[in-house]
Amino acid sequence: MEHIYLAMVDTPGLFAYLIRRFLKQKYIHVVISMDERLDEAYSFGRRNPRIPIFAGFEREDKERILQAFPTADYKICELECSSWQKEKIRQRLREDYRMRLHYHYAVLGLVFIVRGIPFYRKNYYTCSSYIARLLHEAQIDISPKHFSLVTPKDFCLYPYKKTLFEGRLAEFVTG
Repeated sequence: MEHIYLAMVDTPGLFAYLIRRFLKQKYIHVVISMDERLDEAYSFGRRNPRIPIFAGFEREDKERILQAFPTADYKICELECSSWQKEKIRQRLREDYRMRLHYHYAVLGLVFIVRGIPFYRKNYYTCSSYIARLLHEAQIDISPKHFSLVTPKDFCLYPYKKTLFEGRLAEFVTG
């Protein structure tokens, strides 16, 4: 068995506060990683941690995030997968990263999530919709919902995960 890793994130700030308020959940961001230390991690999020307006598909840098959000909370979970699934996910992540400027954050999708209406526009994703679709393509289904309606809460509720860490990002980085 192989493993992939998901980090559910709670960052401070106005944009995060608004998302938390609309979705009514603590963790408002999801990151997928190929390793448990989050050294090769990706998400749909801010291109610059300090500026929420410019967002898309990015490789996560935990040190940079720690500098911008020293009080961020993380919940890091491990999911079992086959070697085939892990390689498929890795290849797709690397391919999408090479094409990252063609991908954009689906701000409008947040309105549809709140209303429970599936919505997809080519190359536009939320952090959770991208990872839900990516995992579905590798035959790992986090939720029976349409991928565009999956939220970080669905990842938290996924029964086939093992929580490895929950606490401040600062503790995780220095631990």
